[in-house]
Amino acid sequence: MIEGEGFWKFLERQIRVIIARAYVRVVGMNREPSWMLFDVSLPVLYLAAYLFLYKSMNADETFMGCLVLGGSMVGFWMNVLWGMAGQFYWEKEMGNLQIFFLSPISRMSILIGMALGGMYSTIIRTLVTFFLASWLFHVPFHVTNIWTLLAVFFLTLTALYGLGMIGSSVFMLWGRKGLFLTELLHEPVFFLSGFYFPVRILGFVVAGIASVLPITLGLDGMRQVIYGGVTNIIFLPVGTEILLLGILTVLYGIGACYFLNVMEKRAKQDGRILTRWL
Repeated sequence: MIEGEGFWKFLERQIRVIIARAYVRVVGMNREPSWMLFDVSLPVLYLAAYLFLYKSMNADETFMGCLVLGGSMVGFWMNVLWGMAGQFYWEKEMGNLQIFFLSPISRMSILIGMALGGMYSTIIRTLVTFFLASWLFHVPFHVTNIWTLLAVFFLTLTALYGLGMIGSSVFMLWGRKGLFLTELLHEPVFFLSGFYFPVRILGFVVAGIASVLPITLGLDGMRQVIYGGVTNIIFLPVGTEILLLGILTVLYGIGACYFLNVMEKRAKQDGRILTRWL
């Protein structure tokens, strides 16, 4: 906050920053319509390979539904990794990071704007992928409670993007090694989060460890709401998962503030951001 500035003026400036950063991503999504075609068609093709395999094995429609839902949600994890966690590193490479630090704005506002803009575009792509795959392969869904489904979905996104904000600072502090870690996290997260199968299959201990990733709890909760009568896909009761997602949202929000302050303090005191042991 600038000295002598009132709270409401400070809040107005942060809201304008959030809108500005979100606006860039929302407009950028519509700037090249062909991107939407590829962003939707390629995930559907990827899902089709698994769906044809399930069909050839005469798999239950519940598991096919779990696959479609998980495969559609992959876009959010990719957006968190590349649109959030790696963003400050790319801003540094493009010469914009010093402008962020010199401007009288909160770094958290920048990331929240990025999250909202990325969330908007990814939700559209996810919905199109979800309904297209469901229609092409005749996968039925039976939502038992739409409000519970929306609560799980949005709590998952807030916790997930909070984790992405932590990653944006940590990866920035680690420099190029953070970029390598981004690449490394793809497949392990796909496996541990149960994108293509119910996470319960991994066993309670492994699934419990994987629950530090919000997408693990979110997918399991949404699958329960969609297939309420099927018990062999349930890891934890949906009420417990909503509570845990709320806790993760708070913890990752606090963690994001802490690591952003560490990054800012290092930049001001040392004139550098990368850790000394790199």
